Amino acid sequence: MTKIYNINKELIFDEPNLILKQTVEKHKDKLRKADLQGADLREADLSGVDLSFANLREADLSYADLRLANLSGVDLSFAILEKADLSGANLQKANLSGVYLKGSNLEKANLICANLHGADLREANLYGANLESADLYKANLYGANLESANLTKANLQRADLYGADLRCANLSGVDLRNVNLQEANLEGVDLTEANLNNADLKGANLEGCNLNEVNLSKAILD
Repeated sequence: MTKIYNINKELIFDEPNLILKQTVEKHKDKLRKADLQGADLREADLSGVDLSFANLREADLSYADLRLANLSGVDLSFAILEKADLSGANLQKANLSGVYLKGSNLEKANLICANLHGADLREANLYGANLESADLYKANLYGANLESANLTKANLQRADLYGADLRCANLSGVDLRNVNLQEANLEGVDLTEANLNNADLKGANLEGCNLNEVNLSKAILD
């Protein structure tokens, strides 16, 4: 089937991968609302680009440079962003369901209200990221760095946070039911009013945690 991409209302047909990447990089100022579903943009330089509300569903952006990019409202569902650099990027209200972000850099990224349902964030760097009210249901955050991240009111039900670094993160009001926090580092974490019903905390470091009004019903602590 012939692939058709739409950049600034200009149709691009079946471009070879390298040419497509060069075309996208050339039109950096015209990528808002672009239709690039399934596009191969591996290693593309898209730093600082406005891709807001673009369709990048199932696109391959492995190793891409998306530092400080505007990706608000973008559809990146089931896209591949392995080891991509998204530091400082704006992903507010983005659709990242089922996305593959293993080893990616999301340091200080804005992920407020983002949909990360079932996302693969293994070993990702989310230091200082803002994940307020984000949906991380069943997300895989194995070994992820969430130090100093803001997860206020986020949904982390059934998420895997085995060995994750959550030092000094804000988890107040977070839904952590049935979450796996084995061997996680929660030193200095604010868990005020968090719901840890049936959570697995075996081997987790809870030193200095604020456990005010936390629901630990049926939680496994040792």
